[in-house]
Amino acid sequence: MELEFYGATERVTGSCHIIRAGGMTVLLDCGLIQGSREEEALNRGPFPFDPASVNAVVLTHGHIDHSGRLPLLVKQGFRGPVYTQEATVDLCRVLLLDSASLAERDAEYRRKHAETARDHHSEPLYTRDDALRALNTLTGIPYHEKIEILQGITIRFSDAGHILGSALVEVWLQEGGISRKLVFSGDVGQYGSPILNDPEAIETADAVILESTYGDRLHRELDLTLAEIGGIIRSAGTGHGNILIPAFSIGRSQELLYLFAKYYDAWELDRWQIFLDSPMAIDASRIYWDYPELYDEEAVGFRHDDSMIPYRKNLHFTARVEQSQAINDIRSGAIIIAGSGMCNGGRILHHLKHNIGRPECSVIITGYQAEGTLGRALVSGLADVVIHGRNYPVRAAVHTIGGLSAHGDQNDLLRWMSGFKNSPELFVVHGDLQVKKAFRDLLEERLHLKVTIPQPGDVVAFGG
Repeated sequence: MELEFYGATERVTGSCHIIRAGGMTVLLDCGLIQGSREEEALNRGPFPFDPASVNAVVLTHGHIDHSGRLPLLVKQGFRGPVYTQEATVDLCRVLLLDSASLAERDAEYRRKHAETARDHHSEPLYTRDDALRALNTLTGIPYHEKIEILQGITIRFSDAGHILGSALVEVWLQEGGISRKLVFSGDVGQYGSPILNDPEAIETADAVILESTYGDRLHRELDLTLAEIGGIIRSAGTGHGNILIPAFSIGRSQELLYLFAKYYDAWELDRWQIFLDSPMAIDASRIYWDYPELYDEEAVGFRHDDSMIPYRKNLHFTARVEQSQAINDIRSGAIIIAGSGMCNGGRILHHLKHNIGRPECSVIITGYQAEGTLGRALVSGLADVVIHGRNYPVRAAVHTIGGLSAHGDQNDLLRWMSGFKNSPELFVVHGDLQVKKAFRDLLEERLHLKVTIPQPGDVVAFGG
């Protein structure tokens, strides 16, 4: 038995790990690398393994940094099944088709506005047809159902509390009379976050692959975060510009709609026009609505009392391009939720161009911002930023709200790892290098575990 580490070893994004046992090869996640243009260009390179040799894929959740290279995997020879939680099948249909559409539009733009000979012949990373072929490989499995996916390899999903359908994966392996159990965290959510259940405890494992995105820091307490959001909205008022909220289409956008419904009166939202300006977020919100059995107790009760997607007269779902463009004619009184969450693409860029230079406007950053993204530049307090090749002065107020992250913080990750009754070998991935080192030291000190930070291409014997 072997573990091999590839994506998300040098950075947070691009989740991709391999299990080999009993002559079978299982890929854990197949995510896009996100960040700077140079980093994203790595997605066009070949996989560091033969896709045709992979017998099955196990997908932890739908976020594109975990699922986004599945169309490339199929395109390059993978012919097996992809197993994931049921809700993730629905979300992937939205995410992968959107990712393909963006790739096609980007390639078309480069051909029409070519700056180099290569631009004249730009091809999309993958097409909608490629995405559809990948979607046909997905098989949905409910939480807590134990299923043998290949001879000698059995899996079970538990709720990770990160986004709808996000899964912690238990993998039981058998080879030559030896049995071992591996657990892969995927992305671990916060305890006590809105809508979703807390991450479920797993009690035993021989080895754990653990994400570490926020392994070196703590999020702000949720109550303080909610008070800050309410304060920003109330103090801005309807006569003082617009509020822009870059938001991930899956998870964060639905969480914001839920909070806006819950605190509608307290935050004086009746004075605003609220726009969910993302076709993908609109589709994903409808999918969230279809899975109330995955909500936590409070959200279930609230759903019965009111709509989680609050259809009030001042909430607008702007799916069409012309609707989105019309928002930019509004000079004040608009709250605009739009993707992408890291401001590295999507409609939020157009809204930033119209508002970032206006001191009466506000930008609320609610999630992780990777190195090299426009979102990181805003969080870092740069005086000027580049959008679509042009410089824009940053005069709007930029507020960083850490408490709404879909990722668990250091305490959440420690709490989840403390649920193991034995002492599994631990591999820390999905984090910036300094974060992983700090988190490794803490895990060794607090939980007395053997912790390794794998490098790209590392192969670790497992089960000897």
